[in-house]
Amino acid sequence: MQFDGLDISILGPAFLAGVLVLSTHVPMGIRVLRRGIVFIDLAIAQVAGVGIIAADSLGLPLHGISVQLIATGTAVAGALLLAWSEKRWPQLQEALIGTLFVLAASIGILLLSHNPHGGEYLKELLVGQILWVQPAQLIPVAVLYLLVLSIWFRLGDGMSGMAFYLLFAITVTASVQLVGVYLVFASLIIPALAVIGTTRRPLLASYALGGAGYAGGLLCSALFDLPTGAVIVCTIAALAALYGAVAGKVGSQRREGE
Repeated sequence: MQFDGLDISILGPAFLAGVLVLSTHVPMGIRVLRRGIVFIDLAIAQVAGVGIIAADSLGLPLHGISVQLIATGTAVAGALLLAWSEKRWPQLQEALIGTLFVLAASIGILLLSHNPHGGEYLKELLVGQILWVQPAQLIPVAVLYLLVLSIWFRLGDGMSGMAFYLLFAITVTASVQLVGVYLVFASLIIPALAVIGTTRRPLLASYALGGAGYAGGLLCSALFDLPTGAVIVCTIAALAALYGAVAGKVGSQRREGE
């Protein structure tokens, strides 16, 4: 173990970044599972990634406003395409989402093919660099998420498909730049998947599960010097599996006692 890695100045902002991502992705994940479009976040995140890679290929500053506009624009374009396809071919939506993901991933690889640091850049986009998040980066994301959540909970189940896709695209664009594609998917799907049908308060349970996953993953990464994003994904998955096993056992005992 390496206790020197337990630096609150590094782990603190990283954990706050995870909490921010969970704040929007948990309710969105529950809605995504209900709609049966599980891989939408991977597709939209990958499309946003293509925008980031394209902006970098043009020599634009990585965290500049121009990169944000390009990444958001590509993600919104992908969301509008999926909103249109859902109306036209609803029975094929999941297949079309998968196709968009593969296409965007392939375009990203092509754009990086002549970049000497392309492999490292692609790894950073997928796994993220959550340990290097700076507190100043969290402020605009927090403001954006607050706006997204206010719209999300105000509209509720009355939200149109178009509004859902647009809010999703804007949120995922910000999230993927904080934590990477894999953690975006893990935050969105795994907590919601674990608690579905096991509790009357799925939102609260998903938040608790996701928060514990980020905290435990960050600690394990610091203590054992392991890649942070990958460890957090595995920790969230392990806690979800444990929760599912315990909740399933408790549920069966209740049914036997009735």
